[in-house]
Amino acid sequence: MTAPMTPAELYRHGLHLLVEKDIPGWVELWDEDGVLEFPFAPEGWPARLEGRDAVGAYMRHYPDHVDVHDFPDVKIHQTTAPETIVVEMRGVGRLVQTDTPYDTTYIAVVTVKDGLITSYRDYWNPLAVSQPGADFVGEK
Repeated sequence: MTAPMTPAELYRHGLHLLVEKDIPGWVELWDEDGVLEFPFAPEGWPARLEGRDAVGAYMRHYPDHVDVHDFPDVKIHQTTAPETIVVEMRGVGRLVQTDTPYDTTYIAVVTVKDGLITSYRDYWNPLAVSQPGADFVGEK
């Protein structure tokens, strides 16, 4: 039996899946009861998603709107709690609808238990969704 990935390894693997547009694979990294929070969510965007299914429904159309090419400048900081990391990074690519550049900074606080994400607080820049083509909330 192999040991589960460390939180940092799991996070980096998740970034690879997002670049590969493998949203189902990314969602599988989540605990069934995992919580995704957006403390800076603008009006009309969810502030909290509870459960793997809700996270999957939210992310399902992400590649149709944001074509992420890379996550450069990833810095992962270990906290005093071994299961929790703090991540600083940029996501770069293009907005699909307008074919304009996408370059957004993120800070995330992520907790992993038994090899799955149980908590993810995403402190992304809410100004990024003011760009035409960035809004994928409510897509079916």
